[in-house]
Amino acid sequence: MIEKELPALRQFHASVGILGLGIIGKRVAEILQNDKTFSVFVWNRSPRSLPNFLASPQAVAESAAILQLFVRDGVALLEVLEQLSPALNSSHLVLNHATVSPQETLQAAALVNKRGAQFLDAPFTGSRDAAAAGKLVYYLGGSSEAIEKVTPLLKLSSKEILPMGAIGSATTVKIATNMITAAQVNALTEALTLLQLTKIPLQSLHQALIHNAAYSPVIAMKLPLMLQGNFEPHFSTKNMFKDLSLALDLAKEHSVALPLTATTAAALENLISQGLGDQDFSALAHSL
Repeated sequence: MIEKELPALRQFHASVGILGLGIIGKRVAEILQNDKTFSVFVWNRSPRSLPNFLASPQAVAESAAILQLFVRDGVALLEVLEQLSPALNSSHLVLNHATVSPQETLQAAALVNKRGAQFLDAPFTGSRDAAAAGKLVYYLGGSSEAIEKVTPLLKLSSKEILPMGAIGSATTVKIATNMITAAQVNALTEALTLLQLTKIPLQSLHQALIHNAAYSPVIAMKLPLMLQGNFEPHFSTKNMFKDLSLALDLAKEHSVALPLTATTAAALENLISQGLGDQDFSALAHSL
């Protein structure tokens, strides 16, 4: 290798590409750009006025060795990977942060591996404010070598990094956690409805739950906003519905029923039919 090429190669390996600048991706990109440890290149389906915004996924892959994908769903994930695939080689490591089906996760891994690159199944937990504060929690599925390689990068936007096993396992764990989160908010909505019908101040539920074993971080975060009627999106209704649909599809593959999840998914689908899909999923309480 010609010596003058070495600085450029080192720069490539210290670079990261963020693809998808929604609620989470935009905030992760800002953290990395402010930190300045890595050179950061970004892309989004709709153009954004941000530093190092590039014209295509392929252009990002040509500029960065580590690629973090924050796209909406499995269709978008596979489309973006197809677009950047010509630029992939053994220098690349691709992380999928979107919650998609385990089958789509394995398809994505196969596309990446075919080009000689590494892949990590890397969904996260944490909504808008956690992302802005660098307090996400990443669930990782894949090789320990790949996890070790990206740990310094992921630490910048997270408070915890949790290996979950083989590719596909992290996705399944993420789907399972969202089943529980959505069910809690749906239960809160029903409890508030009961108080409203019996003419008891809704704030009484919050006062009681603070001292109750059922109190949780989800309740602490969502209930005050539900009482205010504030459904600004931290995690949208349409995205939570997508994740519960993934859970129901996975259960169907194994010939089991998930009645609680099915009920919550139906309530979310009803909100979407009313044009409320972009509101936070706590909009389950919007009619109170």
